Amino acid sequence: MDPASPAPTNHSVEPTTPSERSPGISIAIIGAGLIGSILSLGLLRRKLGTVTIYEQSQGPRETGAGIAFTANARECLTRIDPRLSDCVTAVATVNGEDVARPNWNMQFVDGYTHDPVLHRGAGEDMETKKVWRLWAGERGFEGCHRREFLEGVLRLVPEGIVRFGKRLRGYELPEKGDREGTIRLVFDDGEVDEADIVIGCDGIKSRVRQLLFGSNNPVSYAHYTHKVAYRGLIPMTIAVSRLGRYRALNQHMYGGPGAHVLHFPVAGQRLMNVVAFVDDPEEWPLDKSMTQPASPGELQGAFREWGPTVRAIVEMLTESEGLDKWAVFDMYDFPADTYSDGLVCLAGDAAHASAPHHGAGAGIGVEDALALCVVLERAVEEMKPQKADCKAEVLERALRVYSDVRLERSQWLVQSSREVCDVYEWISECGRDMDKGFEHVKARSHKIWYFDIDGMIAQLNKALVGRD
Repeated sequence: MDPASPAPTNHSVEPTTPSERSPGISIAIIGAGLIGSILSLGLLRRKLGTVTIYEQSQGPRETGAGIAFTANARECLTRIDPRLSDCVTAVATVNGEDVARPNWNMQFVDGYTHDPVLHRGAGEDMETKKVWRLWAGERGFEGCHRREFLEGVLRLVPEGIVRFGKRLRGYELPEKGDREGTIRLVFDDGEVDEADIVIGCDGIKSRVRQLLFGSNNPVSYAHYTHKVAYRGLIPMTIAVSRLGRYRALNQHMYGGPGAHVLHFPVAGQRLMNVVAFVDDPEEWPLDKSMTQPASPGELQGAFREWGPTVRAIVEMLTESEGLDKWAVFDMYDFPADTYSDGLVCLAGDAAHASAPHHGAGAGIGVEDALALCVVLERAVEEMKPQKADCKAEVLERALRVYSDVRLERSQWLVQSSREVCDVYEWISECGRDMDKGFEHVKARSHKIWYFDIDGMIAQLNKALVGRD
């Protein structure tokens, strides 16, 4: 427990003895966002013991607008709990004008270059431009609204698993030498609870990460990337009237100097999700809300010199209800060298928050959740009576293996998300050469999309039991 954390003064839950606890292990998940909720379903499905999610907010809350899972991430969801893929299907939106013949490509185009005399209306600057198409695989790119997806996941979580209004103050590890003791969780309301392990899924401002590495350690915090994302949802009727059916109903990424714009359909093609990324030279303190109201003027100024198509998209964005700007933070500057310490570990953004430029942060978090399901299922199997190892040793080894296996890939994503943004914005070694830039994007995307899930599981099992 972080020494800076005050000692608890009010115990509203009496500690339980080992004989009073449920069979298996008790797992505390901190955070009821996407990854914490998904992980809980996988652990419950495997009947490993008791699972409790502690969420500091008073009810379900998921920020952000659009999200998309790759086919690979959907396979991970299916392996965690087959119902999760159905949750995606229920809220996913087909990309393309004809829902019977979806467009499975991600599309990239120069949004900046134009002739101010010849190109005055939206689409006119795009008529002769090359569009780079990156095949994402069948159902490889379907957008959905984050909140709608999380609501579907939480409906699957049994009643009583999620405890809202529980902000973690700190935790106390078992006394040295007590290999069967539990972790005491202390909450801001004075309540104390217990668990065999704690998994921090509490996002980019993770309290568990702060406790793990220390409140004065820069590793404990995400840091500002000096990028701001302006986000909004455009009614599709308006988008089609301004851009035409093809452009409005198909995903597009527009590259240009120092900024880029992405849009794709969501909400059953009733809305067009738009996000525009621009540089911000100013500082953004971590204690300031990452989402702030945005003024139309600052956004329009950033794209004043761009082509008419992008300017039309930006204009619609400025007219959208509730336009906001989101400060992009990540964990690139001070990465963690491990995601576990004893009986406590991190997953998802709490472990490796990345900028959103690959659109893969949630998918990588889903891989974490699957990996934790694998190692903890193996750990519980090892703790059967005939096994000699004590509970704490088995669980610590499981979490350490999880961290060792997941560290390299997840931190590569953090780095690559920064680098691919430079490609979109013509400041990488590729410059304005979009042919060369597209090959970079393709190689990086394939590393994400074609991840060897079975290989990861084999690696986890081999590390745990010393054999394939």
